[in-house]
Amino acid sequence: MNLAAAANENLANISNVLIYSAMAVYTLAFIAYITEWVFGSRSKVGRTAAALAPTAGTEKASTVTVQVKQQGGGTAVLERPKVVTRSAPGSRDVPDGPGAAGGTEKGDLYGRIAVSLTVLAALLHVGGVLTRALSVERAPWGNMYEFSITLSMVAVVAYVVLLASGKNVRWIGLPLVTTALLDLGLAVSVLYTDSDQLVPALDSYWLWIHVSCAIVSGAVLYLGAVATLLFLFRDRYETKLENPDGKQPGAFATSILERLPSAASLDKFAYRINATVFPLWTFTLIAGAIWAEKAWGRYWGWDPKEVWTFITWVAYACYLHARATAGWKGRKAAYLALIAFACFLFNYYGVNMFVTGKHSYAGV
Repeated sequence: MNLAAAANENLANISNVLIYSAMAVYTLAFIAYITEWVFGSRSKVGRTAAALAPTAGTEKASTVTVQVKQQGGGTAVLERPKVVTRSAPGSRDVPDGPGAAGGTEKGDLYGRIAVSLTVLAALLHVGGVLTRALSVERAPWGNMYEFSITLSMVAVVAYVVLLASGKNVRWIGLPLVTTALLDLGLAVSVLYTDSDQLVPALDSYWLWIHVSCAIVSGAVLYLGAVATLLFLFRDRYETKLENPDGKQPGAFATSILERLPSAASLDKFAYRINATVFPLWTFTLIAGAIWAEKAWGRYWGWDPKEVWTFITWVAYACYLHARATAGWKGRKAAYLALIAFACFLFNYYGVNMFVTGKHSYAGV
């Protein structure tokens, strides 16, 4: 037993070292992402203003070449006008920006370095979570510290998977590693809990099912929230460019925002992310109710964690319903999505840290 305890303690210490190492590499990745944005020369970025020059709903003339056979042989070349109509308001026909690197080789080099560092940090992060699990031979999310380090790990891994699948999502890299650093910093400084066995109420196979679904849902919803927030900035930027008589964006805002995907692309990305993960969040709520019946003898007891999980579900359901039936797009839908994610954050931090309930035994 003593040897086993020592081995577990060693694994717990290794986990801590790996988490701190991941934080160090995330810091280097953060610097690399910043450098990528800086060296992405603004002068070489494709200007979005040119794409927005024709206002929505206007028509632009071009020509189409037509060959017509003449009597007696030969052909005549005629030209007739062709009408091209821009997209209607709310669905701007705007190209995506060239990305954080701004279309420069130097910026792209730092961007690839940043991605490589992010992958290395993710591997260290995964190692830290796995060794934490091995140290006690259970799921590594029995308290807020373990939940936090696992959630940020899943978010980073999801980002790496999107990159590996060919998706142009490097624009998420900077806010992602920034958030991962903040999350891990809070975890090791405020939420840290020694590696230990579970309290009896948590010692169930439902811990693997219910909490893992909550972690994956939260990590993916975070990516959707980042895209939604960036959409609001980009949409405002495009709106200003469409109104040449109004106040135009400053040089700094232009150098950043014109590299992002178009507002329409960001809006679509956020919607697809939220719609994809919503069924998993629904299952999280149902699995929690089933576990509650087994642990406490009732499916629903108005526990603060149960209530705010349901509130979060309702908020995202309203967002998806508004998009699907009322045709909400753009800023109204974005505000609703951010309110829903704020509910998730309060459920995660506020309820666990400041509200007493049946879930309080999980500890901080």
